This record gives sequence, C-alpha cells and structure tokens, in this order.
Amino acid sequence: MALKKIGAATAAAALALSLTACGGGAAGTTDLSNLKIGIKFDQPGMGLNEAGKYTGFDVDVATYIAGKLGTTPEKIQWVQAPTPQRETLIENGSVDLVVATYSINDTRKQRVSFAGPYFIAGQDLLIRADDTSITGVDSLKGKKLCSVTNSTSAQNVKDKVPGVNLQEFATYSDCVTALVSKGVDALTTDDTILAGYASQPQYAGKLKVVGKPFTQENYGVGLKKGNTDLCNKVTAAINDMIKDGSWEKAVKANLGPANYTPGPGNPPTPAACS
Repeated sequence: MALKKIGAATAAAALALSLTACGGGAAGTTDLSNLKIGIKFDQPGMGLNEAGKYTGFDVDVATYIAGKLGTTPEKIQWVQAPTPQRETLIENGSVDLVVATYSINDTRKQRVSFAGPYFIAGQDLLIRADDTSITGVDSLKGKKLCSVTNSTSAQNVKDKVPGVNLQEFATYSDCVTALVSKGVDALTTDDTILAGYASQPQYAGKLKVVGKPFTQENYGVGLKKGNTDLCNKVTAAINDMIKDGSWEKAVKANLGPANYTPGPGNPPTPAACS
C-alpha cells in the first residue's frame, strides 16, 4: 500500500512538472511549434479575417515572429482578440501571444507582459479626400466627428475639443460609411486603423488621413505575465524584422495605399524585457 502511494505521488509530481514545462505556469515555457495568436478580425490593414484569409500589418508581424520562434504559417492558430478580452485570453491560456493594435500601458502591465513596441501609432483623423477645411484636431469646431461608443478615442476628442459635434456609432465601419456619404465630416481613432480603411479598394481616392496625430500609442505583443524567456525571443524577432527590411515592407504593403507614413519614433526600439 505504501509503495502504491509513493508511486502515485511520483506520477503526480511528474505530471505537474510536465504541465509547467509546456507553459502551465506564468513564467513557463511555451510550445513554440504551434502558436495560438490573438489578432483583430475587423481592422482592415491591421488585422482582418475574410472567410479564413488573414491579412494586415499585425498579421504580418505575428507571422514573422512565429517563424522566428519555429512555427510555420500553417501551424498558427488565429484567435479573435477583441479589445476588452485581450488580457483574459492571455491569462487563461487561450492564446500565447496577442498582436492586435495592443497599446502598452501600466494598467495592462499589471496583468500581462509585453514585448515591444513594434510600432508607434497615434490618434488621428480620417476625412474625405477633397476636404481642405479639416487640418487637425483644432479645426473640428462645428464639424460632425464620428467615433465608436465609449471608446478612448471618443473621450480624447471630447477632452481636447469640448464643443465638437461627436457622433458615436457601434463600429468604425459604420463611421466610414457615414463619412463617405457625408453624414459626418471626420472619423477618429489610431492612424494605423484609419489608414487601413483608406487603403481598401472601395475607398481608393475617396478618403485620406490628416497626418496630425495628437496621442502616442506604443503597440506591443502581449504575453503571459512573467514569461521573460518568451518575451526575449519575441523582442529578438521584432529587432530582426526591423533590421532585415521586413517591417518596412509590411508597412508599405498594408498601409501604403493610403499614402500613410509612420510617425516619429518608427521603426521603434523595443524595450528590454523584465
């Protein structure tokens, strides 16, 4: 009986060790041959899912990083990562990495770790291509501005231009439709997202990004808190992508059709992992 108990305890300990080695602990080792990566599914130019075809700058960044970690494109499992769910997806192991216009900030760092930044974005304005009256956030007085209900972007503009006529819609796609039909005069969110919409074939020549960002957003790769080993590997991959020209190529391919030029600080220097 005693021997059976000892054997069971040994087996349990071995199982626990095995699970930890596969990434079960906060700082555990992730299986890098099959990665689950969270991206946006509804952001043209950044992260878009069209009937199982995934495109966008974030997708290209994630695919490059995965390749450096040993995961070929066909072995990546793409997971939808809506803004409110990103931390939870990382914490519960639903994803290994999140590459989804994910701004690094101190609040999020309490729950997850970040590698990066791999891109520095800024909140800007999208307007009709023939509109010369809007030159920046300071020229919005009396204009109809669209953003998503309860978004940080909407609040930022309320703070900067108290008298703005803000129209809050359910999605940015709704805002773009209203902008093209002249129901609103401008749309605001991160410049990368705006450039993605302007790059869509159906809006070619119809929309433009103003190019006067008024916030700074450092996009990082989210991962399980405390997994410094994985963070260091992702950081090395980001540096390689910048050095070998793949980063610039991905920017031009996904955002170039909107004549978008990355703002100051790009390409960025990723911070050290801690």
